Order: sequence, then C-alpha cells, then structure tokens
Amino acid sequence: MRAEVVAIGTELLLGQIVDTNSSWIGEQLAMAGIDSLHQTKVGDNLERMVDTIKLAISRADAVLICGGLGPTQDDITRDALASIMGVALVRDQSIVEHIRLMFSARGRVMAANNELQADVPVGASIIPNDRGTAPGLICPVRSNDGRDVVVYAMPGVPYEMHQMMVSTVLPDLVERSGEPGTIRSRTLRTWGLAESTLAELIAPRLDELENVGGATVAFLASGMEGIKVRVTTKAATEADCAMRLDSEEFALRELIGDHVFGLDEVTMEAAILSLLADRGWTLAVAESITGGLIAQRITDVAGASAVFQGGVVSYATSVKQSLLGVGDGPVVSELCAIEMAVGVQRLMGSSVGLSVTGVAGPAEQDDQPVGTVWCGLALPGSEPFAVHMRLPGDRKRIREFACINSLDVLRRRLL
Repeated sequence: MRAEVVAIGTELLLGQIVDTNSSWIGEQLAMAGIDSLHQTKVGDNLERMVDTIKLAISRADAVLICGGLGPTQDDITRDALASIMGVALVRDQSIVEHIRLMFSARGRVMAANNELQADVPVGASIIPNDRGTAPGLICPVRSNDGRDVVVYAMPGVPYEMHQMMVSTVLPDLVERSGEPGTIRSRTLRTWGLAESTLAELIAPRLDELENVGGATVAFLASGMEGIKVRVTTKAATEADCAMRLDSEEFALRELIGDHVFGLDEVTMEAAILSLLADRGWTLAVAESITGGLIAQRITDVAGASAVFQGGVVSYATSVKQSLLGVGDGPVVSELCAIEMAVGVQRLMGSSVGLSVTGVAGPAEQDDQPVGTVWCGLALPGSEPFAVHMRLPGDRKRIREFACINSLDVLRRRLL
C-alpha cells in the first residue's frame, strides 16, 4: 500500500510552526510496513488544497491529511474534501452536542463557529476525537484512473492527531493493505558515535540481512538524544516478532557495544537512574555551565526521587567556594570539577557526586577557549576524577552537549 501525507496550514509555509506532524506520521507508517512516498505542505487556500489532495490521490492508495479542521474561517479541509468527493457538507448534530458538552465541562460557553467542526462530507465516516473538539474524517474517493482511495483527515494538534492515528487510522490502513502478520520495531538508542561511524560498525550485519532478510535496520539522527538504530520485522505472530527482534538486538549490541544506552523510549537519564537504583546508590549534581539542565532532565523521569537527592547550580565562583568547598584558582579546571563533585556529594549526603563546569561563550574564561568543559565524578570506594571535553557549537549547543556528555560519563563509569 502506498500512502501520502499532506499537511495543511499557511503557518507551515511561513515557518511560524515546524511541521513535526508529517515526520511523526511517516515514522508510524514505516513501523506499520506501509510505504510513504511523498509528503506535501499546502497553505489555507481552497483551490490549492484541492489540487494538492487530488495529486496525492492520483499516486497513492491512502492520503493522510493533518490540519484545517478547526472552527475558524481558514479551516477549510472539510470544504476541500467535499469538493473532491462531489458531495455536500451536512452538519452532524451529535458532534455539535459533543463539542457543547466539552465546553460545558470546562465551565465555558461554546461559540457558534464551533459548529463548523460538525460539518461532514456526505459519505464520509467520523474518527472520534477524545482529546479535542474537531473529529477526524475517513473519506472514500475514486481516483481518475478508477482506483478506490481512502483519505483520512485529522486535526493539526499533535496530541489529538496522535490518538487518532494509533486508535483508528493505522489499524484501518493495515486492514486495508490486506497483508497478514504483525509488524513490530525496536529502537536502540546510542550516544558517542557519528552516524557514519555507526553505519560502518554495523555494516557486516546489514550485509547479512540484505541476503537473508527477516528484518530491516534504519538510522535516525536525533540531535541531543543521540542516534537511534531502529530494527523492524514482520512475522505471523507477536511472539515471532519478539524472537526476531531479540536476535537482531543481540547482534547489533555485539557490534555497537556500550554506545547503546537504552531501548525505545528509555532516555540517558532514565538509564542512569536505573543503574544507580540497581546498586542502591543516590545521586547529587553540581552544575555551573549547564545551569540546572542536568537536574531538569533527571527530574523529568518519573520516580527519580528514589535516587536523585538534589542539585546545586553553582554558577558564581563565590557559590562554588562557599557552598561546595572549591578552593582558589581557575573554576574551569580539572581540580575545580573534582572539588565540585566531592562538595555536592558531601553536601547532599549522596553516594555519587556529578559536576560540570566550563565555558559556553561568547568569550573564553580562565584562558580556556569556548567549548572547554570539565565533568567531575565522585563515586563510592574510588578516587574522584574529572574528564575533559572540547564541545562544538554555539552557547546553547555547548550547554546541551555538556549536559548529555556528562551524563554519559557517569553511565559508562557505572557500567
């Protein structure tokens, strides 16, 4: 089955909103084993929308539209679909009542223009929206060459669109594709290798898969979250899929080694908290250059309080000295990083102290160039130490890199 994605909204063309919906939909289609051959953006203009959707229909078996289903004058996806289908829009009073009840539950009165969201092209089916007001649509259309094509229309709000994709659109697409079996994916999350280096490491396994089949491997560079290696397989049952994924994960880990820090949705910080919990250790952090970014990432993980004691944002030299016991001398140095780690370990009564200090720019500090970072670690039963880094990018990227690299220093030492 061939699918095409059309994102609606002039704001997407103007760069006011980044189109994350199309990339997310593309990823979901790939995991479901459905080919996604084109993605298009079009503004809120009825004629251009009709032309764009018709073009998608001419070369796809399924078209997935996101955006343009709201209550304002520029929300005209319904009108475009009705025009393509050659039918009228009919107001569904049950949808009107659903929207009215949603407003009432929030203590608000529904504006009359919200009723536009209840207009449905004749012959279309409704995709319920449990997270918002605008329902989605499933529209059967006929291409110019006589093929039956299905068009799905979903809201542009990601929270609402995701729910419709998972609950309705993907299952319907898989059923329409007529391909039996189960498709599942597993993602290995890595840090510390360039994408090209990672590809070279696992090239032998990719060559084997090219010959024997059974699974496909794809790379997804994810910025500060590292590079993801996604394995996808199709089999008759869930159990068969799991067995194949286990086998491929083992083979890839043998090649990639400890650059793999987690699976699927496991973040670097979640992996570290798990490693610490396994040892019964607690953690405290002292941050200078990162200004609290490490503590923020850690506390984003549910249950972090079982391990994380707290942190000190010791941005000023005087705070480093008075609170953490850092001595006189350069604060961007190996010694300062070690003293910060030991100081926060003592101050918080934690098993492990992690620190980071450095120069984010725009100017050098302590005769150290921009991008210089020291990460300190104090662990039970061993001498505290520090790791030197030279990080690229502007101020924002250097701080983010300092955060994730410091966490990775801790992870590798725990391993």
